[in-house]
Amino acid sequence: MKLITSQSIKDIERATCEEQNITSDELMERAASAVVNELMSKFLPSKRFVIIAGPGNNGGDALAVARLLNEQRCKRVEVFLFNVKGRLSHGCKSQRDKLLAMDNIDFTEVTRQFDPPMLSKDDVVIDGLFGCGLNMSLQGGFQSLARLVNESGAYVVSIDIPSGLFGEWNDDVIQRDIIHADMTLTFQFPRVSFFFEENSDIIGKWEVCDIRLSEEKIRATPTNYFLLEAKNIRNVLKARRKFSDKRDYGSAVIMAGSMGMMGAAVLAAKAAMRAGAGLVTVHSAKCGMDVVQTAVPEVMFESDRNDRYITDMSIHHNHQAVAVGPGIRTYDETINALEHLMRNSTMPLVLDADALNCISRRPALLTMLPSMSIITPHKGEFDRLFGEHRSSESRLKTAIEMAKQYSIIIVIKGHYTAIVRPDGRVYFNQTGNPGMATAGSGDVLTGVITAFVAQGYKPELAVAIAVYIHGLAGDLAAEQFGEEGLIASDIIDNLGKAIKTTMNVRGI
Repeated sequence: MKLITSQSIKDIERATCEEQNITSDELMERAASAVVNELMSKFLPSKRFVIIAGPGNNGGDALAVARLLNEQRCKRVEVFLFNVKGRLSHGCKSQRDKLLAMDNIDFTEVTRQFDPPMLSKDDVVIDGLFGCGLNMSLQGGFQSLARLVNESGAYVVSIDIPSGLFGEWNDDVIQRDIIHADMTLTFQFPRVSFFFEENSDIIGKWEVCDIRLSEEKIRATPTNYFLLEAKNIRNVLKARRKFSDKRDYGSAVIMAGSMGMMGAAVLAAKAAMRAGAGLVTVHSAKCGMDVVQTAVPEVMFESDRNDRYITDMSIHHNHQAVAVGPGIRTYDETINALEHLMRNSTMPLVLDADALNCISRRPALLTMLPSMSIITPHKGEFDRLFGEHRSSESRLKTAIEMAKQYSIIIVIKGHYTAIVRPDGRVYFNQTGNPGMATAGSGDVLTGVITAFVAQGYKPELAVAIAVYIHGLAGDLAAEQFGEEGLIASDIIDNLGKAIKTTMNVRGI
């Protein structure tokens, strides 16, 4: 799914009206109907609905919602239209006039002084002050209104986007000056800002309302931001041929583990096998041989000359994928071995965990990363590599710059894992759950990515497939064990089912 920037949304709306031969008022009615359908599915008509509308089209949406709620026999609908500058958009003015034509409507148009309503936790506030077209932070009285709503305890539903939040970048916005929604009902596609951790409490739960915007115009609208969906992954997954053998699905070597950290190697190797790699070899310290060959008998073991940790990362066989990092620690000899590998590799590498910590200790290694290598940091590892960041938004901005500078793919792990490509494109993943915040989950992801690279998928496709499948396997595991009881091995056990489920997606 494309994530369209705020700047382009108005163009799509205009094209929709022309293509479907409808007016902007009719499109507004369509949006309001979608919102009211969601509200009526969640709240009883006896609820008190307090609508706060701004002077633009977002306010027009809110006024249309108020009228439709009244038509749904909701008896306690109170409307406040903020028109402090005496200028309403055409859509907002039209909806105000329709609302005023109704009998017994509780309507207040605020032009100067405002006597705020008393709000309680039993009320529903419909926020239609400002939508994604907002181009400056809330000021003056609107700041005070946002704080009033936030402190009221009322259940807040924002139309399109919480007022005061921008659709993309909010690094310099003061969060207390933004309306905090319990639910955001957005139109056609989510906004980029929905995928940043620091905005989670502002957006609340979000749902997309389909208002049938022009598919042709959406396809023609350029963007660098996307949301991975099952159909995207299904369309690139390749079914296995009847007449094939293990070598058709690639050979992978995973350099992982050290004394006391062999579990990381086991998890990565087992995940690579479950995700379809034909052959997997673990290169690790001598102490790991019995552990790996007992825990994962399907993989081969290549012993380092050192008993306790890896000191040699030379490639001795023809492998289609090379992964480094889980549990290798950051000994000087290990860093030297990693540098040797990076200097001599002619193929992209998959680097995670301690491989990234090794690079952070010797930053010059960043310049040695083979083109289209894949690094998979969580936010702590990312900051050790590229400096401290105060938000996930600023982290993504840096990742976009670094991916281009070093010609690599950066996977920033999190609730909405972001895949950043060197061409500037960013793909957010929506599978996965909080139960996957558990030891070893990242090692599993390393194995899954490695498996799809080994099978011949281009690195950018291998990463997208792996991140989606890894998250889906976590969702399937959570259904079995609950989020609290989920462990990394459960994700591995559900990888095959996740791939099968995605392969069986229909209607695309």
